[in-house]
Amino acid sequence: MTMELRHLRAFLAIAEEGTITRAASRLHMSQPAVSRTLHQLEAHLGVRLVDRSTHHLHLTDAGAAFRIRAATALRAADAAFDPRRLGTWPLRLGHAWSALGDLTAPLLRRWNETHPDTPLELLRIDDRTAGLTRGAVDVALVRGTFTAPGVRSVPLLSEPRVAAVPTSSDLAERPRLALADLTDQAITLNTVSGTTTLDLWPAAVRPARVLEVGNTDDWLAAIAAGQAVGVTTAATATLHAYPGVVYRPLTDAPDVPVLLAWAEPPTHPAVTELADLAREVAREP
Repeated sequence: MTMELRHLRAFLAIAEEGTITRAASRLHMSQPAVSRTLHQLEAHLGVRLVDRSTHHLHLTDAGAAFRIRAATALRAADAAFDPRRLGTWPLRLGHAWSALGDLTAPLLRRWNETHPDTPLELLRIDDRTAGLTRGAVDVALVRGTFTAPGVRSVPLLSEPRVAAVPTSSDLAERPRLALADLTDQAITLNTVSGTTTLDLWPAAVRPARVLEVGNTDDWLAAIAAGQAVGVTTAATATLHAYPGVVYRPLTDAPDVPVLLAWAEPPTHPAVTELADLAREVAREP
């Protein structure tokens, strides 16, 4: 059977919604029709994409790998049919926060100088892979350890961690801090796109109180209000000055790697050129 875009849409709806019922509602289709479409796709590929052994469906390893390809293909098709994008094919660079830190502007300037006919769109997307696994971007700046089926990544640099504390806190008066200094504080964690978890602390000094947020803006607001303290990288301190928040170096926390990641094969012909340029910019003093 010939595969069509509806097969990709059905699979992605199932992957994102977690059940056939919700996927069918989202697609305005019947449940049997969605199930048939999934079966057709799996038969064509010759693999099981979805594990149906539980009430809440889960992707198999093959399904997780195919999800990136499906999202990328669907986004490319949508872009191809978009009349507003005729004549241009921008390279979409995603980031969850702080992009490439203080090297962001140099990277964008160098790209514009060397590739004037290929616009580079910097997009902030609040998820762990900055939209890469959803096909929302062609390439992404990702912080922390990251692996995914069908994704290639290259290291660019490492960023030291810092503590973010309210200016009204006694901690703000110290020139540097250790993780144990934050133990008796509430810790705000960006659970959507952040790199910090409670595993950063040794079990003996792990904070007992957590305030969960979904993005950098809410993270900063909670700290400024004195509700919690936070841990981030030096890039946040450079790009996100915020009234009521000060940043202090952390003496005993490991650095955070910054990676450039993209689907393999690339979804844009200029992806590898951006990777080369990003590594060159990151190496410059």
